Amino acid sequence: MITSDASERLIESTRELLWERGYVGTSPKAIQQRAGAGQGSMYHHFSGKPDLALAAIRRTAEEMRGKAEEQFGGPGTAVERITAYLRRERDVLKGCPVGRLTQDPDVMADPALRAPVDETFVWLRGRLGEVLAEGVARGELSAALDPAATAATVVAVLQGGYVLARAADSTAPFEQAVDGVLGLLAAHAQSTAS
Repeated sequence: MITSDASERLIESTRELLWERGYVGTSPKAIQQRAGAGQGSMYHHFSGKPDLALAAIRRTAEEMRGKAEEQFGGPGTAVERITAYLRRERDVLKGCPVGRLTQDPDVMADPALRAPVDETFVWLRGRLGEVLAEGVARGELSAALDPAATAATVVAVLQGGYVLARAADSTAPFEQAVDGVLGLLAAHAQSTAS
């Protein structure tokens, strides 16, 4: 009997291959080989490559949201929580596993595959906006700061930082981009000294 273990291995293998090779470069055969699963197992659990890719993309998006929420929901000021999010450990030179999917024309052309990617970035901008709005409400950040626009800027800088780092084959441009956006946020921080 085919177990859910095979399904799990297929999803995890597809996640890895999508990040490494993209959708077109992720063949059913490569998925099966990496997962140590046969063709019958794959088609028992999934109707085909698009169905398996959707499960993998959803899993990656859920994981990204979970990791981000660890920082956003943690202790500290709004800037401290955003700093923790931006400076957390990442595999910068591989790029963002969700962001890289936006550069994959086959994923973007398929509304079902594109949806969890879009939903993740909508969530990320919204959640960052909430953290920034909390900072404004608590007097940590200037009332002149637009939380929604600033959240979009933070996400754009983060994703752009990945692109610059991959192009340079160095994490330095990513780190510089993070330093830059944190400097801009710090300029909006209110003094809490009494």
